[in-house]
Amino acid sequence: MATVSETTTTPQQQQRRLGSAQRVNASSTWHRPTSLSKATRSLITTLIILANVVQFVSNFVTIAAGTTFTRDFGRKSGPGQANWMPASYSLTQGAFVLISGRLGAVYGHQRILLLGGAIIVVFSIANAFCASYESFVAVRALTGVGGGLVMPNAVAMITIMLPPAGRVTSPWASSPRPRPSVAGLAPCSPASSPRRERSGSGCLSSCKGPPVHKKGKIDYTGACLGVGSLLLFNFCWNQAPSVGWKTPYEIACLVLSLALFASFLLWEKFVATEPVMPLDIFRTPTFTALVFVVLLSYMSFGISLWYMISWQQELRGWSVMQTAVGWIPFAMGAVVAVGLAAWLIPRMAAQWIMAIGIGVMVVSNLLLATMPVQQTYWAQTFPAVLVGSICPDFVYVAAQIIASNSVSRKQQGVAGSLIGTLNLYGNSLGLGFAGTIETELTKGQVDPIKGYRAALYFGAALAVAGLLIDFAFVRMPKDEREGWGADTEGETYHDELGVTGHATGVQRETPVGSLA
Repeated sequence: MATVSETTTTPQQQQRRLGSAQRVNASSTWHRPTSLSKATRSLITTLIILANVVQFVSNFVTIAAGTTFTRDFGRKSGPGQANWMPASYSLTQGAFVLISGRLGAVYGHQRILLLGGAIIVVFSIANAFCASYESFVAVRALTGVGGGLVMPNAVAMITIMLPPAGRVTSPWASSPRPRPSVAGLAPCSPASSPRRERSGSGCLSSCKGPPVHKKGKIDYTGACLGVGSLLLFNFCWNQAPSVGWKTPYEIACLVLSLALFASFLLWEKFVATEPVMPLDIFRTPTFTALVFVVLLSYMSFGISLWYMISWQQELRGWSVMQTAVGWIPFAMGAVVAVGLAAWLIPRMAAQWIMAIGIGVMVVSNLLLATMPVQQTYWAQTFPAVLVGSICPDFVYVAAQIIASNSVSRKQQGVAGSLIGTLNLYGNSLGLGFAGTIETELTKGQVDPIKGYRAALYFGAALAVAGLLIDFAFVRMPKDEREGWGADTEGETYHDELGVTGHATGVQRETPVGSLA
């Protein structure tokens, strides 16, 4: 009777091996780091970073010139009057970031990024023809939808194309500060090789591939509940400074926003088959704490930014151009900050990098809150601006690395959406809270200084709260992945304190050639 040698495989074994190889290939075809040349990957990264620059410039326009635009439309720029100028774009951008990562996972991150860019272009042009304050703010809000589609999908494209995230998250985080050094963050030349002479859109198309969740579905019910709750809650707080909390629709909107958010959580947990925000993403012990830390940090940063500009323009008579010149140290400091953050990534745990960013925000708010009404720019405003420039890069880089290392490949867009939501939504929500405090303290008073100081002290308190949560609960999950393999849900990890948690990260896959 014939015998089977030890090296012979049965048809069943061969079929299993083939299936394993196909699964590995299917999970790593288009995003494998070696699938694109180094120069092409660098060019694509640069283009994606530039897309982020565009959406941030669009956002910053009404932050730097918000009080001036408000006066141009015939409205007062005092307490509670101009806050919608900086808040409208961030409001819709932060809310729609929640769903845009999922849209990218299903329809393709590249497609959603390009759609977001088109929306920014169309409504930015429409803004130039607005003749009233209300129409201008409304169109600004629509422009923010485009920004919400751009940001998380750009992050997802980078982290999937060039994992692990730490390689390019630092230069990505630096892109929201328009400066000459952006071109040097991902050096490449389109003309460096005849084979690479192509347009920007053509280069972006080279990383086009099947969506990471092509057969997935969009949870439109969950999206409507989640986005609706975020929009209404933020609207209440940013509208309250101008109309007051005694206005009936304010209370009604607040109650409705909380009801929608509760419904969103229940729907995502018990009903949705493919939720827009899978609640199991919060299973890692550190992730929930990370959410609060990032939200509080950017609420504090938004308050510091707006009241620094308002102080200079409203109390010291600075023009928009003078404000721009006074903001130059921020850009210079951010260049140093992003380089320092990149240098610290392999040398310091991400939660401590984030703590540095939050700590300087405490200092920045306190410097602004305690300065005299009339004082030379160099005494306290300059150090506040320079020190505050460290916060966005350090917090964003650290948060993205912690989030990306904690989730699977399919959840990269969701994680990017969540961090982006907290970043942008926090800026707008912080202005709503601070505006309410400012308005309540300056009722019947001509001098707004008391309200300014109270708002800045509140910003410092938010940063202190974020710092305490970071120290107590945020830890960096150890990640030894090399590239992306097949998704492995349910694995466990041990953080730096020895705490065991449930991770949704990706387990390294055995190479196809060594399948046994």
